[in-house]
Amino acid sequence: MSKLPETLGALKRSGYATNRPKSVKDEIRRNLIARLQDGGPLFRGVLGYEDTVMPQIVNALLARHNFILLGLRGQAKSRILRALVTLLDEQMPVVAGSEVNDDPFAPISKYAKQLIQEHGDDTPIGWVSRDQRYVEKLATPDATIADIIGDVDPIKAARGGHILGDELTIHYGMLPRANRGIFALNELPDLAGKVQVGLFNIMQEGDVQIKGYPVRLALDVLLCFTANPEDYTARGKIITPLKDRIGSEIITHYPESVELGVEITRQEAWTKRSDGVQIRVPDLIEEVVERIAFEARDDKRIDKRSGVSQRMPITAMENVVSNAEQRALRNGDTEAVPRVADVYAALPAITGKIELEYEGELVGGATIAKDLIRRACDATLRERAGDIDAEEVIMWFDAGGALQVADEIAMDLVRQGFETVPSLVQTVIALGLAKKGDDAMIVVACELVLEALVARRKISRSDEGKYGRAEREARRPKGQQDYFG
Repeated sequence: MSKLPETLGALKRSGYATNRPKSVKDEIRRNLIARLQDGGPLFRGVLGYEDTVMPQIVNALLARHNFILLGLRGQAKSRILRALVTLLDEQMPVVAGSEVNDDPFAPISKYAKQLIQEHGDDTPIGWVSRDQRYVEKLATPDATIADIIGDVDPIKAARGGHILGDELTIHYGMLPRANRGIFALNELPDLAGKVQVGLFNIMQEGDVQIKGYPVRLALDVLLCFTANPEDYTARGKIITPLKDRIGSEIITHYPESVELGVEITRQEAWTKRSDGVQIRVPDLIEEVVERIAFEARDDKRIDKRSGVSQRMPITAMENVVSNAEQRALRNGDTEAVPRVADVYAALPAITGKIELEYEGELVGGATIAKDLIRRACDATLRERAGDIDAEEVIMWFDAGGALQVADEIAMDLVRQGFETVPSLVQTVIALGLAKKGDDAMIVVACELVLEALVARRKISRSDEGKYGRAEREARRPKGQQDYFG
């Protein structure tokens, strides 16, 4: 329609009544079928679920199910729900002034029914966009029936001269306002049991009691939920009748490969900055940052029930770039190239996103984070170059050699320092970790090799970024803490 109808009569003449979907789930199903036939991406910006989560979501939508996404934090659950909006029609007609998006051909509120009865084909029609048809609520223990369903509004009653039991005195909550749209409820187990009861009652039977007055609302809505498996026992639970009315339970997951994780972090992290020096992020650093998350998810000292969010490598990468940017600005460089030393400067973005077990609490988050960085460097080097021959490098440090490569030191000075270590620069070039003449990448690769040797306890590293002699004496645990420098 070139011009959207403004009255009920014009809407009837437009032919909309013949082609309109019976429900919002039918509308989503119709648009989903068209998208599947076109072969386009279902949800842009959601990576890694093409063969696992997405087929299950498609099945649920084709089956017209309400569904729940069950997974740990940072697994793109909210992003998936928000992407469902793209499966709605661009515009939808409603009775003008309706608080619950009344269908002009099948109104459910008393207001819309009276308006159509009074004005007939002259009833004014409004149009809502697809974005306005998505309502999202974060479930909290203090959320009430009034927030979700609605409450009696004494002011409406006084102004309109209605009795309190009249439907026109109701101030509708978020769920009725999502009528003919999508209602998403995050962290469902946190919602109080009595509110969950009201939720499934209006889902299934279409009725609810507000302040003792029975109200029937035949809502047309797609209900989507998210939950963390830990919440089932830690903070609350989903009551059985509500769980029984949720059509599909879909399990999400973290990236299954480092390469995929790097792709997600590259998409999400803010690294393309144009208001300062030029930024160049080496792929070695991208891999190291991503492997920190993979190492953390396998570490017994970190709580697996809580998980390690994909936000961790994203925010860590942003801090890594910022530290390199800061160094370049202070030293007057035109290009900022992150190094392994900058990964250590990103500790605040790592320690705040890991939940520790008892053993981990004894060691401390900072110590574990540094250990994860070293292990990530070692894993990256093994993946890129296998078991390298670094005996000449180790012997130089054992003979008393030391090297200072703190994150504030300029890149050219660090490059000169690495030249003093026998065969180090030649090794990284021979392994293909850096190209001859690219001093920045040579520095990154040399530092990666030294960090891997620290992880293997061949050499040591202090908190000031000084590499030195390896510890040869027996390592006696002190308060369950490991010392690497």
